[in-house]
Amino acid sequence: MARPKIKITLIDRKGDCPCHRGHKIGDSFDFDTERGQLCPMAAHAAFPYIDILRYGGNIPGQEEGTAVFCCPDVDTINVFKIEKYIHPGTP
Repeated sequence: MARPKIKITLIDRKGDCPCHRGHKIGDSFDFDTERGQLCPMAAHAAFPYIDILRYGGNIPGQEEGTAVFCCPDVDTINVFKIEKYIHPGTP
């Protein structure tokens, strides 16, 4: 079975400052091919959730195959959603 794909989307911002990396609500990243475009602080916070989802686990209190987390930048507090999916056409 193919390894699930991971999509990370910026869904909200709670802080008063714009993102220092320039991310805006609605920006989306394929973890395998575009992770270099994602803010390093957000990517670091996402890693544990990605590993859990990609290798069969779920996050308590979250919809199956998803995780919502915040960027650790206190000035910005971007809220991201991770979604696990199987790429169409992949065995």
